[in-house]
Amino acid sequence: MSNREKIILLAIILIAAFLRLYRLDQNPPSLYWDEVSLGYNAYALKTAGVDEHGEYFPITRFIAFGDYKPPGYIYSIIPFYFLFGVNEFAVRFPSSMAGILMVIFTYLLVVKLTQNKTAGLVASALLAISPWSLQLSRAAFEAHLAALFNLLGIYFFVSFYKRKWYLPLSVLFFIAAFYTFNANRIISPLIIALLSFIYWRPILQSKKWLLVTTVLSVLLMWPNISYFQTRESKLRFQEVSIFTSLDTVKKANERIALSGNTWWARVLHNRRVYFVRDFLSHYLDHFKGYYLFISGDTNPRLSGQFTGELYLFELPLLLAGLYLVVTKRSKTSALLLGWMLIAPIPAGMARETPHMLRTASVLSGIGVVGWWQWLQTHKKSIRISIYSIYTFLVIGFLIYYFHNYWVHYPLDWSGQWQYGYKQMVEKVKKYEANYDHIYVTEAFGRPYIYFLYYNKVDPLEYVRTRKANRDWYGFWNVYGFGKYQFSQDTTNAMGKILRVTGAGQIDKDKLLDTVTDPNGKVVFEIGIN
Repeated sequence: MSNREKIILLAIILIAAFLRLYRLDQNPPSLYWDEVSLGYNAYALKTAGVDEHGEYFPITRFIAFGDYKPPGYIYSIIPFYFLFGVNEFAVRFPSSMAGILMVIFTYLLVVKLTQNKTAGLVASALLAISPWSLQLSRAAFEAHLAALFNLLGIYFFVSFYKRKWYLPLSVLFFIAAFYTFNANRIISPLIIALLSFIYWRPILQSKKWLLVTTVLSVLLMWPNISYFQTRESKLRFQEVSIFTSLDTVKKANERIALSGNTWWARVLHNRRVYFVRDFLSHYLDHFKGYYLFISGDTNPRLSGQFTGELYLFELPLLLAGLYLVVTKRSKTSALLLGWMLIAPIPAGMARETPHMLRTASVLSGIGVVGWWQWLQTHKKSIRISIYSIYTFLVIGFLIYYFHNYWVHYPLDWSGQWQYGYKQMVEKVKKYEANYDHIYVTEAFGRPYIYFLYYNKVDPLEYVRTRKANRDWYGFWNVYGFGKYQFSQDTTNAMGKILRVTGAGQIDKDKLLDTVTDPNGKVVFEIGIN
């Protein structure tokens, strides 16, 4: 790299770091319950070597709420607790660091694939400011850390020509992704299969390292063999999958019956046909322009709702890059297209779609190079005019995005991030010594995990005193621990009682305190019984 290129890359990395770390603990405005679950289980491991259910150092999964989280993100938090303390910043830091490292390795991968440093710089710059990357980088999303591991796996796989030991290192990162997010139990093996198909010849020429990689993979994946035979390993899939939807089966049976239960009706209205149709519909949702460039993910935690997953100015760059990749037959084209087609497969199986794609910045970076080369064939005045217009558009979109994200987003969507729980726990802490029982509303979902995390409750003490059970689906319902009761039924309670409710449920003469959201709306009321 020239000194100029090094300075540009360093500037991109610094911008990426600033955008991902600045006020990380304040926007999004609070930790939502999955983040708190990750944070408390990491705290429990750090202090007692157990998870919130008293299991010592789980390997294949954490029971958590009964959603059986893969262990990768939870373990990744622990070093940053030692570095930053037990706080929101540390919980989110692995995801933020993943976003920064993805900017660096996107540059390295694009240069490796295209032999073009300009394409690498543009791709890394676009990723540094990308809405989807910023959204995922600023909260504790397991999927984002897993995306980094997949990117590292791809980079080291395509780089193992000169350094053969990169092959087992690559697979090690794919396995890390497998252990970090459930969707990567599908994505990672498919990407490995794609890479093995594309680069089969050099793989077979590296028999020693292929053997090392195979042995390493078997050893690291061995704990999952028995786990995947259990019912709990299938619960998460059954909860979110379109293939377990009873509504689809009911609809198919009804239409077969209306058609007289004929053989052709059983074929035409077969539930498997419906499932395939639903999968294709959900899969193709990820390529819709409205989702990509206008509104983004329908979940406000995954998108600000004021822009798409990509900026609209990226559309011509993305199309140009896609055109160049499709029209040029090469291993790079096969890898990028295969990667793009594989990424939405797990989300296509889910009931809620779409979820975010992650190859756009690479294609846009390639598109910029092709677009720039095309412009060189035109007059200087035309080039300057197009550059000026495009620069104006880029600046305008960036101002619009960052204004909305920093000014309006934390106000408009604080409820989606369960804002108020931390403040409520802190206020209850001031009163709790004066009361025998504390009854907390469950209306906003899973209050127990916030009390565990923000009060830094000893996990072994929690397990000893908790009142909880599991439903048929395996989810844990926690009714109380210690003096906390997560209910509003105080009928049989004895002694002094402190209540935490939603707005407007405690008489003014019994009201002690309130918790309001960033707009001043009451979220919780704290009062006496």
